[in-house]
Amino acid sequence: MTRAGDGVHPDLEQVFRDGYPRVVAVAARVLGSGDEAEDVAQEVFLAFSRSAVPAAEAPGWLSVAAAHTALNLIRSGRRRTAREATVADREVAAPDVADTVVARDDHRRVRAALARLPRTQALALVLRHSGLSYAEVAAALNLSPGSVGTTVRRAESALRKELTPDASPL
Repeated sequence: MTRAGDGVHPDLEQVFRDGYPRVVAVAARVLGSGDEAEDVAQEVFLAFSRSAVPAAEAPGWLSVAAAHTALNLIRSGRRRTAREATVADREVAAPDVADTVVARDDHRRVRAALARLPRTQALALVLRHSGLSYAEVAAALNLSPGSVGTTVRRAESALRKELTPDASPL
């Protein structure tokens, strides 16, 4: 257990137990990788341990931090480098290589398009599709609850446009 004044958040253990599954789920939703999501969770809880965020506000703070950290990982290109190194080290072929390549390319395109969206839209979309309610998304992003639906719809529309730039508007 931690003592007050030792530089570690006093509620870290309980917040970690309660929040870890959601943090990993949000990061995995963005990254598409459980291993990388766990790495993001470590970064997020390390940041939380040094923060002054009240335990009552931790769930929203952690969800936003997970989405931010995962998006930053995509934007930095470290994920691509690590994935390429992992693929190069593998000697076992996937059962259906063509399907795997197409699926990975689709996922890469979606993640790249998501990274190009305005940050608030990208975060709202990720958080909402990670299972957070409109109220939780609003609290986490400091938005009015009534604007979450509009923000998510705009994000979905912008994502569609990013993925199909030649498509004509409906």
